Amino acid sequence: MSREGAIEACRTEALGGHVAGCARCGHHHVAYNSCKNRHCPKYQGPAARDWMAARAEDLLPVEYFHVVFTLPAEIAQIALWNKKVIYGLLFRASAETVTTIAADPKRLGARIGMTSVLHTWGSALTHHPHIHMIVPGGGLSPDGTRWVACKPGFFLHVRVLSRLFRRLFFEGLRALHHAGELAFYGDLERLAQANAFAAWLKPFRKAGWVVFAKPPFGGPEAVLAYLSRYTHRVAISNHRLISADAETVAFRWKDYRIKSGDRARVMRLATSEFIRRFLMHVLPDGFHRIRHYGLLAGATRKATIVRIRGLLGQRAPEREAQDPSEPAPLTLREPCPCCGGPMRIIEIFRRGQKPTSRAPPREQAA
Repeated sequence: MSREGAIEACRTEALGGHVAGCARCGHHHVAYNSCKNRHCPKYQGPAARDWMAARAEDLLPVEYFHVVFTLPAEIAQIALWNKKVIYGLLFRASAETVTTIAADPKRLGARIGMTSVLHTWGSALTHHPHIHMIVPGGGLSPDGTRWVACKPGFFLHVRVLSRLFRRLFFEGLRALHHAGELAFYGDLERLAQANAFAAWLKPFRKAGWVVFAKPPFGGPEAVLAYLSRYTHRVAISNHRLISADAETVAFRWKDYRIKSGDRARVMRLATSEFIRRFLMHVLPDGFHRIRHYGLLAGATRKATIVRIRGLLGQRAPEREAQDPSEPAPLTLREPCPCCGGPMRIIEIFRRGQKPTSRAPPREQAA
């Protein structure tokens, strides 16, 4: 199914669904299946929970920092036509920047690890590619025998990060152009010529590139809560949608041009324009938007984490035993919205079918 077809069929009878009923009060509702596309807001909920459960085992008892790398708007325009290579370069340049600066003996002098997440949108569904990077506050010494911690509340100088990021990205961009891997259209079609491309890039060499470091998280639990909001987020979530019909879609957004006060706004777009903006953020097939680097990458990651925990004097977290009283597989995770009772699947209907259940479910005798 094409991406456009998936959007049209998502959560309709075309994909089938199930009827869920409350075993306590009899409330029941119909839920249609999502398209299971990784850009679908509904499908990302369960995927995020499973991913977070796996990441909980990797957390270390140290400060964690959040660093954001953003492309200038003009450079981002090229990415619209060259998503795979430009987004890939954005990942590599940002990761190499942090790894290089952290390894400098004048800075931290340590081998670090990080998790990077690509977002391509602004609040109004505009094109705004940037990397959210979550970094433990420290790393292994070059000989691997001790943990080198950051200064409390401070990771690395953002100006130093910004300059190296800009240089590495430019080097990668020129290499892509030289290899003929960039496509240009419309007003920028002339940039296919080497001289024109070099002249166009020149002003951006001196401009400041935005690298932003937020204060450290409150602890491992705060890191997990943050990651759960960011790793599997798509261009727009369900709670931001206000209304939608064949003509118009209305949704909430934040106007960050407002320096203080309430930034909340409501935007109404023609349905075709809303779909166009949403599709700008669909990634190429097989492109990974969550990537791990350094100590958190590769087949040795688990062994490295165990070694770091030993250096920090922390035991490995114990896995929670499976509770035998957990609901059966056909019981939904979300409770009844009316009484809080368990919601159980009482009917499953296939693609193109309609549910036949009409009466509220009854509690079966034990």
